[in-house]
Amino acid sequence: MSAPPSPPDVLGRARACLLGLALGDALGATTEFMSPAEIRAAHGVHRTIVGGGWLGLRPGRVTDDTEMSLALARALVAAGGWDLTAVAEGFVAWLKGRPIDVGATCRKGIRDYLLTGRLEVPPNEWDAGNGAAVRVAPVALFGLGDEELCRGLAVAQARLTHHHPLSDAACGTVALLVQRAVLGATAFDLHAVTRDLAARHPAFGFARYQGEASGYVVDTLRTVFHHFFTTATFEECLVAVVNQGGDADTTGAIAGAIAGAFYGPDALPPGWLRRLDPAVRDACQELAPGLLRLSPWWRVQSGVP
Repeated sequence: MSAPPSPPDVLGRARACLLGLALGDALGATTEFMSPAEIRAAHGVHRTIVGGGWLGLRPGRVTDDTEMSLALARALVAAGGWDLTAVAEGFVAWLKGRPIDVGATCRKGIRDYLLTGRLEVPPNEWDAGNGAAVRVAPVALFGLGDEELCRGLAVAQARLTHHHPLSDAACGTVALLVQRAVLGATAFDLHAVTRDLAARHPAFGFARYQGEASGYVVDTLRTVFHHFFTTATFEECLVAVVNQGGDADTTGAIAGAIAGAFYGPDALPPGWLRRLDPAVRDACQELAPGLLRLSPWWRVQSGVP
């Protein structure tokens, strides 16, 4: 780890994390469900936020990945602390707003809460999708400064919709990567986090990445890890990820959150930020400090016991 960053740097990285998530989502939505060959035929190298895709989005519009992440963030900030019921209610309100897209597992979990009031779906061997891992970034900011707390809360929010060991492991790992990146970790330190995941769950190893980028959480994280560690800038990372196709909005969102936290706000392409939905851009900017003010890191900075 490098020297501890200053509070303004941490705030900048936190904002870049949420903005990076939204940018990756908006960029990747164009190439979702396409193969790399189809992307090359249609776009050459896709590197501009232009909308379209199978959802026919306006340029800068985001999908359920960003919308659920922001719903989670708003619930925590409004509650002033950890409140899983408030998060579940936030997801319900979002679903009732008729979003443009909803993952099947997320819809099923939200409906289960509506019908039963349960805050944890039963274990399911089919719940190893990426829909919980993509909304971890706000939890990482909320739990900043306490890695064990962060991992536990990442899994707790996941099980509102997904209950599978691989989803749990992915959520805890993404939360840890975001948290350490916000606090100034080196790439070597972040790589150690992924090695630890692969030691516990060998399926996540990405040394021999073959290009699979599906909604299966193992494929998702292997795509994100491979491109994050083989590129040198935020933009280069996200372009590489979304041109892999598959579940490109989700791989782009997760990569954007990690890379945004790691590279910081100055690395975010200004053209992409201008294209991003202004309401989403403003929400990311406003929610990041609200989440940080609830974190253990903030209490230490403020001298609060």
